[in-house]
Order: sequence, then structure tokens, then C-alpha cells
Amino acid sequence: MDLFSKRANNPGPLGKWAEVAEGYWIFPKLSGPLQSKMIFNNQEVICWSVNNYLGMAEHPEVRKTDADAAAEWGLAYPMGSRMMSGNTYLHDNLEADLAGFVDKEAGLLLNFGYQGIMSAVDALVDRHDVIVYDNECHACIIDGVRMHLGKRYAYEHNSIESLEKNLERATNLIEGTNGGILVISEGVFGMRGDQGKLKEIIALKEKYNFSFLVDDAHGFGTLGKTGAGAGEEQGVQDGIDLYFATFAKSFASIGAFLAGDKGIIQYLKYNLRSQIFAKSLPMAITVGIQKRLELMKSNPGFKDKLWANVKKLQSGLKAKGLDIGETNSCVTPVYMHGSVEEAMVLVQDMRDNFHIFCSIVVYPVIPKGMILLRLIPTAAHTFDDIDKTLDAFAEIAEKLKQGVYKEKASSIHQQESVMQS
Repeated sequence: MDLFSKRANNPGPLGKWAEVAEGYWIFPKLSGPLQSKMIFNNQEVICWSVNNYLGMAEHPEVRKTDADAAAEWGLAYPMGSRMMSGNTYLHDNLEADLAGFVDKEAGLLLNFGYQGIMSAVDALVDRHDVIVYDNECHACIIDGVRMHLGKRYAYEHNSIESLEKNLERATNLIEGTNGGILVISEGVFGMRGDQGKLKEIIALKEKYNFSFLVDDAHGFGTLGKTGAGAGEEQGVQDGIDLYFATFAKSFASIGAFLAGDKGIIQYLKYNLRSQIFAKSLPMAITVGIQKRLELMKSNPGFKDKLWANVKKLQSGLKAKGLDIGETNSCVTPVYMHGSVEEAMVLVQDMRDNFHIFCSIVVYPVIPKGMILLRLIPTAAHTFDDIDKTLDAFAEIAEKLKQGVYKEKASSIHQQESVMQS
């Protein structure tokens, strides 16, 4: 069978919804300034689906710095990879400042978060090494682990007992070899919103010999006294051997960085394939990140406003009887029960009639019968936004409970059956 025909005829668990869902539920189009209210489907909606934790996307100093840097440097400069022709003193300075901010010796800029950490995992291990990772790590980590030619063990989410069992397996496996162990967790898990148990994991170093990599994409800028992330929040930043964070969440930009001891950063600098063989981070982005970092360090008000909104939103959802799981971060999941089709009708009601836009997560990302509505509060939201959202969620949850969405859901199910026939 022709390879492309085979793929086209079997579009996958999400692709099968394309004819019904694309442009509205999947690949929706938001427009307007990156603020708490945006335009969707020709209507203004309160938007809870943009990674702009500190509200920097529309900050006048940030916008001016971005614009001025683009005017001065363009988007091409520097041209080439860092190793060949794309290095500048501004890249070096930013790496040093980022490393200092998260209390590490050295830093390394990455063009993209997904690509960067996937490549880092690949570079850190060889076939003699063992990876032990949380089974709810982000897809970028999973893809990095999949490239590993050696053994890898997934431990139950945030279960220290499960982690220890797998560390015992890994330790026995590498005995008498030159293999090592890499443990991977997230600082904040992006769907559930719960922090990784970094303190408990690091305590296991007293018993087991392993190196610890933390993906803190959602913790950087939002957690800790200074915003240095989940390690600072839990008082164990020095126990993290390799720290990773992106600029796509708190900084509302693009790119990422790694930070750790000079030795491991120097190794990655010369062995990270996604950076060696890719164009350097554009100067306009580099200058913009430097400005964002300076603003975050000098103005704790960004994080204070964010957390005022987080506390009001999460306490309000709980007060209305909604299930937000065990989140202890800004990520705010709301769990409901229903079919994929009911979820689609619910979200349409939320967007068209209540003018609330948030991300919908359904099977196969989460178990069948579950609906997860994920809200990303930011410093740009207002208390009025939150009050309107709380009222909308309470009403929508009641309509779901009463079966209001089931009848409309059946028509979507019929459309799906026609597409599959």
C-alpha cells in the first residue's frame, strides 16, 4: 500500500475529527491584541488559553524593545548556527544572566523549547544509560526518551514509591557497566497543574546515584520568591542538576534555555544537535528576552498580580463545586464527565453564548469519559473577567449534569459515523 495513502486513510484519533472540528474546536483562530479579551468567531471572548503568565505580551516597554530590536537587527541576524557564525556577545550575556537568575553556573540558549529539551535528553544519554521519568511528562520529553537506545522506565505520576522501585531497577541494570541514570520530572505539569515532587526526588540522591533534569516551563517566572521556579519554591534549586525553561510561557515569546554546572553546559554546547545544526536565536528575540528578564527581576508586581488572579479564580471554582484537582500552580484544570461529543457542544455553548474561550482536552490525551477545560490565568486578567468566568462555568457544569448537551451531541456523533463509513 502507498505510504501516504495509508496515512490519509487513517488520520489518527484527533485527525478523524478534522471535517467536523477544524477551525473551531481544533486549530481555532484568535485575533486582536494578546490581552484578557480577544476576538474569536467574530465575537469578543474572555481568553484563558494564551501563555502570557506575567502579562508581558502587550507591555509597552516590551513592545517597544521588540520593535526597536527588529528595526535595528532585522530577523535574519545573526545568520548561521551559534557554533559557525551565529554567536554574539548579546547571546553570551543573556545566557549568563539567565543562569545567574536561576542560581546556576552557566546557561545555554535554545531556539525552541520542544526541540531543545528533546535534543538535550538525546545528548545526555548513550545506550549504556537508563532514563527514569514521570509518566505524565510533556510530549517533548517523551519524544526525547523515545530516541534513547538504552533502557527507560516510567514511574507513576508523582509517586516517590514508584520512582524508587524504578531507581532500584536502573541501579541493578547498570551495575558493573559505565552506565548512569537520568531522572526527569517537570517543575509544574502542564495539564494537571501540580508541581513535581522535586524535594522528595532530590532526597533520593542520598540513596541512589542519578542526575536530575527538570522541565520548569510553567514554573519559571511564576513560582518562587523571585520567580526562579519550582526549585526555588520548594527550596531545592541547588539539587537540580540541569534546569530547563521556555520563554513561551511567562515571557510570551519564543525560545528556551538550559542551566547547570559549567561542565555539563559546556558538553551540551558542543553536542546538542538541535542547536549545532540550526540557525541561532534571532537578535530581535534575544534582545526582547533580555528586556523581559530585566522587567521580571525589577518588578515583582507582575507575579503578585498573577497570583492574585490565580487565587481568586481557583478559590471561586472550588466554591462553586467544580473539580480543579490538585493544582498548586497557576495552571487551572477543571474536570468534568462526558463524551467527546458533549465536550464539543459544551465548548461551543461556552464560546458562543457565554463568550469564554479556554482550551478543551479530551480523549486520547486524557481517559475516555473525561473532559478537561484548562484555564491559564495571567496578570492581564481582571477580577471582572474572573467573576464572569465563574458564573459561566457554574451554569455550564449544571447543564452538562442535567444532560442538556446530550441531544446536540448525538448529531455530532452521527457526523463522525458518516465520516468513518
